[in-house]
Amino acid sequence: MTDDSRQILLVTHTGRPSATATARKLVIRLQEQGLRVVAPAAEAAELGIEGVQEWSAEDTVELVLVVGGDGTILRGAELARAGRAPLLGINVGRVGFLAEAEQHDIERVAEQVVARSYSVEPRVAVEVEVEIEGDIRHRHWALNEISVEKAARARMIEVGIEVDGKRLSRWGCDGVVCATPTGSTAYAFSAGGPVVWPDVDALLVVPLSAHALFARPLVIAPTSVIRIDLLPMSAPAVLSADGRRGLDLPPGSQVSVRRSEQPVLLARLEQTPFTERLVAKFALPVQGWTVDRSGRPADRARGDGNPG
Repeated sequence: MTDDSRQILLVTHTGRPSATATARKLVIRLQEQGLRVVAPAAEAAELGIEGVQEWSAEDTVELVLVVGGDGTILRGAELARAGRAPLLGINVGRVGFLAEAEQHDIERVAEQVVARSYSVEPRVAVEVEVEIEGDIRHRHWALNEISVEKAARARMIEVGIEVDGKRLSRWGCDGVVCATPTGSTAYAFSAGGPVVWPDVDALLVVPLSAHALFARPLVIAPTSVIRIDLLPMSAPAVLSADGRRGLDLPPGSQVSVRRSEQPVLLARLEQTPFTERLVAKFALPVQGWTVDRSGRPADRARGDGNPG
């Protein structure tokens, strides 16, 4: 018997057969335990599973389950944040940094979802306002990052950076990334920014290929407001939120980024330390050394004779 009071929203990368197959197995397990599963209209049709109904924005859901890679999880984050529901990702992509489980974990995922055996972890999101010709024209938000980048490959953009109303620097660059701690392992990481543990309360500013003496990644207070001025002599730019929502920016635009009052809620099946997640996702080399009794590393590969 289905419990209509417990409704799960399923978001799937239906372009991947492995994701579709995983989603179908997961739905069957949840339905067997009486949970009601809904999905966005197009995905519900593609999954072709009896009992999976079309999701409506007015529906109240207990959890958003995402089967796919980080891109699909970011898409699911939009729906989860709008409904103030926690998000649980099952990785069917490559890295899957935002995912909580892998494909082979679906039995465990189903069991813990049915039992509500998961914790909820709030993650910082950012909001952005775009001002053009003195008027606020657009508002967006992002879990990972907001980026302002050149629109044409051949021309850099000219930007002025302010923090809390104070001018910081001017850069001729390919762009600027404003990231959250969650996004520090995404675009900001690829651009040379630091990895920030998700429980650190901060924002990041990372310039992209800036032609300037002072052009290092910056760690900013979470209460600060970052403003990117696209200077009048600049080439046009493009604003992107989590690589998903794009907006053309003419010269003279002003982009203000601040911490959002509404976080994104991630469901956690177990309390895995971030260090372990980092090592696993990036396949970091942690093998090959031991520690002696004083606690100092003793590298056997050097042949230092220390028995460890």
